[in-house]
Amino acid sequence: MSQSVYGEIGGRDAVEAVVTDFYDRVLSDEQLIPYFEGMDMDELRAHQIQFISAVAGGPVEYSGADMREAHIHLDIDEADFEAVGTHLETALRTNGVGEDNIDAIMAEVVALKDPILDR
Repeated sequence: MSQSVYGEIGGRDAVEAVVTDFYDRVLSDEQLIPYFEGMDMDELRAHQIQFISAVAGGPVEYSGADMREAHIHLDIDEADFEAVGTHLETALRTNGVGEDNIDAIMAEVVALKDPILDR
């Protein structure tokens, strides 16, 4: 993915807005709330900002845990993965990210489905 996606969507400020919107949605979803109980949300937000910035081609390298390692203890199922993806896509769209850039970012997320679901 080119550096331009990160720039096109508005850089760090835009990514932070998307991540705030995303977690507002996720933490309002009864299906997903149990996954976040007892979690350090500031740390999760920071990792998510870093992750989205990295997959969008920003000047950031994702240094969080391996996706399988980070999620294996959660026993996430397909429906939950899809719900999180829907919230991310909605947050991107709501915050003015264009369709081509949404598609590019979501393709990176979908590529992580198997490790996140421990397949």
